[in-house]
Amino acid sequence: MRFVVQRHRARRLHYDLRLEMGGVLVSWAVPKGPTLDPGARLLAVHVADHGLAELELEGVVGSGDKIVWDRGTWTPAKTDDPPRAVTEGELHFDLDGEKLAGRFVLIRRDPKNWLLVHKNDEHAVRGWDPEAFPRSVLSGRTNEEVAAGIAGA
Repeated sequence: MRFVVQRHRARRLHYDLRLEMGGVLVSWAVPKGPTLDPGARLLAVHVADHGLAELELEGVVGSGDKIVWDRGTWTPAKTDDPPRAVTEGELHFDLDGEKLAGRFVLIRRDPKNWLLVHKNDEHAVRGWDPEAFPRSVLSGRTNEEVAAGIAGA
């Protein structure tokens, strides 16, 4: 199954984590962005599902700009029914992306707010900051370049 992480500058900068499930992208907004740092405990706000077109959506959208910050495949862990795991409030999954890799866990704290953590595995990097990697894996552009209409690679 595929995943995408979009860096989205709207009212506030955030990253959209989207996991393909059942023909849609189940989505969370992560204000500080996903990280490989196993010590980070990140807020992830569960938002509406999105269509598969979001897998390659980059540009000025509504009130902000977005880039395809990372993409790749994901595999569920500890479950053979990812939609049920989401419903039950705890999803373990492995990412194999261009920037992100390893085991992640989403844990529901209340109806909308979840916690996103990276497990301490062979891909863990303490202090890893997503803002240190600002370019799109799709076009090579930054959000600023997208907003300015600069063509991609």
